[in-house]
Amino acid sequence: MAQNVAEQLIQQLQDAGVTRIYGIVGDSLNPIVDAVRRTGGSADGGIDWIHVRNEEAAAFAAAAEAQLTGKLAVCAGSCGPGNLHLINGLYDAHRSGAPVLAIASHIPTVEIGSGYFQETHPERLFTECSNYCELVSTPEQSPRVVDSAIRHATGGSGVAVVVLPGDLAADKAAGSAPPFVPVRAGRVAPHPVDVEKLAAAIAEAEKITLFVGAGARHAREQVLAFADHLQAPMGHTLRGKPWIQYDNPFDVGMSGLLGYGAIDWAMKEADLLLLVGTDFPYAQFFPDGEHVTIAQIDADATRLGRRAAVRHPVHGDVGRTLAALQELLPARTDRAFLDHALARHRKALEDAVAVYTDSDDTPIHPERAMTAIDRAAASDAVFTADTGMGNVWQARYVTPTRDRRLLGSYVHGSMANALPQAIGAQLAHPDRQVIAIAGDGGLSMLLGELITAAAYRLPINVFVFNNSTLGLVKLEMLVNGYPDFGVDVPMVDFAALAGSLGFLTQRVTDPADLDAAVATALAHPGPALVDLVTDPNALSVPGTVSAQQVTGFGLSMAKLVLGAEQTGGLRQVVDTAKSNIKHLRGL
Repeated sequence: MAQNVAEQLIQQLQDAGVTRIYGIVGDSLNPIVDAVRRTGGSADGGIDWIHVRNEEAAAFAAAAEAQLTGKLAVCAGSCGPGNLHLINGLYDAHRSGAPVLAIASHIPTVEIGSGYFQETHPERLFTECSNYCELVSTPEQSPRVVDSAIRHATGGSGVAVVVLPGDLAADKAAGSAPPFVPVRAGRVAPHPVDVEKLAAAIAEAEKITLFVGAGARHAREQVLAFADHLQAPMGHTLRGKPWIQYDNPFDVGMSGLLGYGAIDWAMKEADLLLLVGTDFPYAQFFPDGEHVTIAQIDADATRLGRRAAVRHPVHGDVGRTLAALQELLPARTDRAFLDHALARHRKALEDAVAVYTDSDDTPIHPERAMTAIDRAAASDAVFTADTGMGNVWQARYVTPTRDRRLLGSYVHGSMANALPQAIGAQLAHPDRQVIAIAGDGGLSMLLGELITAAAYRLPINVFVFNNSTLGLVKLEMLVNGYPDFGVDVPMVDFAALAGSLGFLTQRVTDPADLDAAVATALAHPGPALVDLVTDPNALSVPGTVSAQQVTGFGLSMAKLVLGAEQTGGLRQVVDTAKSNIKHLRGL
């Protein structure tokens, strides 16, 4: 029996190794869904259809699968509103470099341009969040467009979109699809002149600091060897944390509002700061390029110099470039700068990061809860964290190992990512422990995906940090001099909600019950949710606090006091101080 266009497309995806598609069935997507049905599912060597409750979650889940496996993952949305829901998750996937292909079905071809029911123009809408976005107009065109989309997603490290009208998908296929042969990524060799210039600058510098990102994930050994060769302290970004931080004797923490440790000091005190495989976006945390020589190594030339005043940009693979540099530089034995940075880092961990990890206060301090989760988690667990305070707790209290993985919306910064990413992670790795660090705000946005987890009996572990407020937004307001407003919501019993769906649930209000609750959840063979009632006034104090932030915080507290009669602000000031007294001592 001859294939139709939809069946041909699905066969191309199978040839590329795809085993599941995330989405919601409907109208213009029906030929695609039926073609998936005909494959018999993954148990018969075919493709599974994963029924999510919102297409945004489909894109987040596909991106999580792609990031963990390094292989092509697929999501789909029906015409108009269906595929519009994909956009936020696809933005996140694309900016994370996840190889994701999105199938955006379209209205009937004869109706395009007539203002038809549910008409949009996906070929225009998805261009900014993809490497490739094309409308299929004929059956003859389809196999080449699909092949190009697969190549762009897998070779370009990002999203590709195929826009396919529903009527055309049901038409008879024309021609044969080109064979899919995977291509191994090459390694960019740096230009020798650039390497020599950077080596000369390093040789002249007395104090050198490395700041390392996810671009070094395949060059961990070379990065550590280079730091040892120069006796240099090393900081990392959040995306670089799982690759660089574990078993690292040169580690001095993470920069930014989520940061901790001595990396800010080490960057500003250095004569030369070397950015290694990082596109850290916050320029205010970099030192002044006039007083510190900044160099950068990246395999993507478009990222060189776009965050800081880089005097020595080197386009090249991190591992190859560091190896070439090391050959040109004599080994150093003076550890004074390194030891000073390490000592400051240890003190910062004691003074800022560890102060509430054993607190018996109620409401529960989130640091205490996250420490309990980290301590009980498997050495190869996959953690997902919602944007906001969830990212702070993941950044500071998840102990990285060789096999643990951390996922989040690190570049796009979307809310509601943790739960759908956990779904994609668990489907990709059914035998691994998957832990979602969810905020009450983020979980509320895609709450329906609890139904997805329950329907597939996925053994994900959702830990809800339930403080009835948008915590990071609240902190942003306070440090900028605004009284917090519009961030608080009524307390929700998420355990009761999830329990009605078949989750194993626990609601924890006493820190003495944390360890037992975490152990019970992690041991459960199905979906589990632990509702952690945490302190809404707990602040995440960054590793370096600026005078402007201190002034802003003081101003916001003064405004709350002055408006106390109307807002209850005086009580809030007292509660905030009580909840953070150990942190506030250092301000």
